[in-house]
Amino acid sequence: MLDSVAEKAWNGERLTKEEALTLWESADFYTLATLANHRRLTLHPAPVVTYVSDRNINYTNICLSGCRFCAFYRPPDSEGGYVLSHQELAAKIEETLALGGTQILLQGGLHPGLRLSFYEEMLQFIKDRFPIHIHGFSPPEIVHLARSERLGLEEVLKRLQQSGLDSIPGGGAEILVDEVRSRISPNKCNSGEWLAVMESAHGLGMKTTATMMFGHLETIEQRLEHLFRLRELQDKTTGFTAFIPWTFQPDNTALQTKPATAMDYLRTLAMSRLVLDNIANIQVSWVTMGSGVAQVALQFGANDFGSTMIEENVVAAAGVRHRLSVEEIRRIITDAGYEARQRNMSYEFI
Repeated sequence: MLDSVAEKAWNGERLTKEEALTLWESADFYTLATLANHRRLTLHPAPVVTYVSDRNINYTNICLSGCRFCAFYRPPDSEGGYVLSHQELAAKIEETLALGGTQILLQGGLHPGLRLSFYEEMLQFIKDRFPIHIHGFSPPEIVHLARSERLGLEEVLKRLQQSGLDSIPGGGAEILVDEVRSRISPNKCNSGEWLAVMESAHGLGMKTTATMMFGHLETIEQRLEHLFRLRELQDKTTGFTAFIPWTFQPDNTALQTKPATAMDYLRTLAMSRLVLDNIANIQVSWVTMGSGVAQVALQFGANDFGSTMIEENVVAAAGVRHRLSVEEIRRIITDAGYEARQRNMSYEFI
């Protein structure tokens, strides 16, 4: 059984859930690496690894979700909560542009006091002043706004798009299985709502990314369920540009589990490349895994090194502070035998 499934994967044929589980559970580490790297080279034959120069801007850390895995948020009315002013936003974006950045990742907590007009004004303020791509507001934020304003998802997305939103990040996906979500983030949107936001965004012509946060309470079967739900939506919309699997960081959170190992991360990355045959790009997570494991991941199916992360706060709040300059990212890619190329969100070279 394993040999026939491995042959099917080598030939680029679509895997079923049962076949994917067979590979995940039975294939050895190096077989998975070989299969995933072969698939990556089939999709991207040029010896190029891309990266994007951007900055994570968290416009607020106030959040009513109370996710057990998050060390960043502050409950409403608690000490340490903030909402960035337009002046603070401007200073961060000016620095980003000065450092060669081309986009910002704009995300925040589910703030109970911010109306849709706040988001529209923030986007318009940025677009009126800066030539920068805004990759912002993950699905839980969109669902929160829709509920608060009693509007449909598409109406909220249209208004944000008209105000300057260019694309949507895949945050808040965690594991797209409600049994898991109810245990780690019971106040956040469910898996169907997450997927509905992405489908609506794709329908409006907005590209998005997709993520998976793993290594907490989920099973291998539930990781696969996550991947197959993404593949199904991508078949329908073709709107995902990339997939980013990353490992849960337990320090300073209410969800104390043993961190995923580098081997678990690399196996999961390889399986992502083999299952997600319709999502072109797989991104490493050097922010959570460090530069060494991320470099190895380029042989496990990944073709993108992700963001330069001029600023990052959420993972750092869990005690993980891997930092890399653009020069270091380019050196790591080159040392792995690839040409480093800067890209934009649509994977066009800059």
